[in-house]
Amino acid sequence: MALLSIGQLAADPLHCDLAGYKPQPGLTASFERDVLTVSWQGSAGTEVRSRYGIDGGQPVIRELAVRAAGGKWSVVGENLAPDFTVQTGRRRIDFTALKPLQALGIDVSSREVIERQGWAAFWDAPFVIPGEAKRNVDMPRQPEEIQRAAAVYRSTSCEVKTDGARLEVNFPGLSIGIFAGGLRFTHYRGTNLLRLEAIAKTGQNLVAYKYDAALKGFSTKLLPRVRWHDTGGNAQEYRFGGARHDAPVTTRAKNRVMIAEGPAGSVAVFPPPTVFFPAREVDTNLGYVWYRKDGDTAYALGVKQAEHEDDQRYLQNFALYNAPPGTWQRMATYFYVSPAGAAATREAVLTFTHGDTFRAIPGHKTMVNHFHLQFTDRLRAAGSLSETIPDLAAMRALGLNIIGLSDFHADKLRAGDSGPGRFADQKEYFEACRRASDLDFLVAPWEEPSAYFGGHYNLINPRPLFYSKVRKSGQPFTEPDPAFGQVYHLGGPEDAQQMLDAENAFWYTAHPRSKASAGYPEGFEDKPYARNDRFLGIAFKPGMGMDLSEIRLAEGRTFDAIDRLNNRYAGSGLRPKYLIGDVDTYQKWPHDDLFPGFTVNYLQLERVPGPDEDWSPILRALREGKFFVTTGEIFIRNYRVTGRGNRRAIEADVDWTFPLEFVEVVWGDGKDVGREVIRATELPPMGTKHFSIPFDATGKKWVRFAVWDSAVNGAFVQPVWLER
Repeated sequence: MALLSIGQLAADPLHCDLAGYKPQPGLTASFERDVLTVSWQGSAGTEVRSRYGIDGGQPVIRELAVRAAGGKWSVVGENLAPDFTVQTGRRRIDFTALKPLQALGIDVSSREVIERQGWAAFWDAPFVIPGEAKRNVDMPRQPEEIQRAAAVYRSTSCEVKTDGARLEVNFPGLSIGIFAGGLRFTHYRGTNLLRLEAIAKTGQNLVAYKYDAALKGFSTKLLPRVRWHDTGGNAQEYRFGGARHDAPVTTRAKNRVMIAEGPAGSVAVFPPPTVFFPAREVDTNLGYVWYRKDGDTAYALGVKQAEHEDDQRYLQNFALYNAPPGTWQRMATYFYVSPAGAAATREAVLTFTHGDTFRAIPGHKTMVNHFHLQFTDRLRAAGSLSETIPDLAAMRALGLNIIGLSDFHADKLRAGDSGPGRFADQKEYFEACRRASDLDFLVAPWEEPSAYFGGHYNLINPRPLFYSKVRKSGQPFTEPDPAFGQVYHLGGPEDAQQMLDAENAFWYTAHPRSKASAGYPEGFEDKPYARNDRFLGIAFKPGMGMDLSEIRLAEGRTFDAIDRLNNRYAGSGLRPKYLIGDVDTYQKWPHDDLFPGFTVNYLQLERVPGPDEDWSPILRALREGKFFVTTGEIFIRNYRVTGRGNRRAIEADVDWTFPLEFVEVVWGDGKDVGREVIRATELPPMGTKHFSIPFDATGKKWVRFAVWDSAVNGAFVQPVWLER
């Protein structure tokens, strides 16, 4: 108790409300002498303990300690204070997203339209001054728009709440610039995780923001060094032998992990793996963890977000987070407390993302689509179509089996050519993809033609397909070509549809309700080419309109859109429309931070077709909805809808890493969408479970199933019709 006595000399009185606390084995809280003590069972028999108090209105961790199974308590931190900063700017919509709305007859001069669409902005960079006037509305940006504020605390009390196998400690009285709210510490039984977050809201409109989060007060006597791996995979360390720092030392750490280490154990810091990142064009590691030497023997350790891209080509695209007025933004970071050294702690942290890979599942193959690599441009510059490019090697290392390219987009190789010029480019493209493929690894030469259907879309076909997006007067729709075989000339949506039918090909909308697909799929939902089974659905591309108040990724932009489509098409004789995991990025390297930006489709396939085979099995799995989509931490196996008539049930085997938040059954009746949300917070981390969820199918037309964890990572299956 000596530590507590010393800490209490400068301590404020603390009043804790324990009405929501329910004692349970392995997760306990006690309050004595102005100190709240939380103890929880970690992994592999370890125990973790955190003691909380208040100093000058500032919530602090009086003591952070850990012990191995059967061992003694080791203190790894004393009087650690949360350290949050927020930088805010103004959200602006880009003209690219207004043009398709205007083409649909929408008044894009309306402030209501401009502001509403602004929440789905992609081409926006709120901290780039003055910006490009041709890019966004209401330009140029002004320096006074940007405000940076550190957190101010006026806490006098805390609230303790048990939620399943987790325990939350909430401190009110937080303000960060234009935001106000509180702090929350969350402890999870079964893992050594400690989640720290500021939960706050603003009343201002059109707010875009970023946050940095840390604990400060780590002692060089207890944890004398920090360790990480650089982007090349080399082990690095800093031992605080230099001068004090006046700002965070941003570190481009591989896997976004930094670890403070000492004789007593170690503490890792890392951000949530998916929601921490808005949509980007590239995956360069901009530095997401940091340390800062604050005194001779004290330092801070935390996570941070960049203000903009460091590649000048993409400088005008770094939209960050939305903060719609009145929404509770959850600005989180994770700490992992361990009695082991840095190497073992790093391995423990990486289990949450399977080492930043998409692990193999029997009976499934992984597919990702929509990459603009300028593949043949680069190979031609290298002198041979047989050269390798780092992008494919990096993606293969993630555990991916099928890579769908979408070239002829930014490169626009002879896009306006109606014949041999474009076909020659395509032939080169097809051959390059053929040479880059391998056993269990297919590089598919698909395309984002974005012509005639409205918005941007991805075309996927079962074989190399020669077609032009121009059909001159008198030119046939299709003809045999002595150099290229059967070729097509497209002059409108009817031609495009006829080609899809002839070739057994499919398409789906890219980045729905954003960028050049603003206003879609609603803009074409009643067109013949949309009311057709060749139209698969829309892309699941998180990050555009990222909002930390949402408990599902891209909730308002993608799930709402696909549920609306299926309600509209229910009973029409069409097959359901699906959400397809999509990436939509440009060049990448093995040292880039790829994992957070990928949503991957797990197709029910026993083998990957070779480059010279028919790729129809891939397309068939997509068309029949035999796949699930995941951010990489949750897997849904053996999913099915069972039962007959109105007595139905969802059956699914689910694996996960982070503690779960909830599973949900979502349905539509042809007009409205309903859902049953089942809290899963009582389940342990790193778990597996067979879910059997009965539901009444009366009046329901379709159903789907999704799983979300506490870090807003997710996995979901595709909608199923309940009546033919």
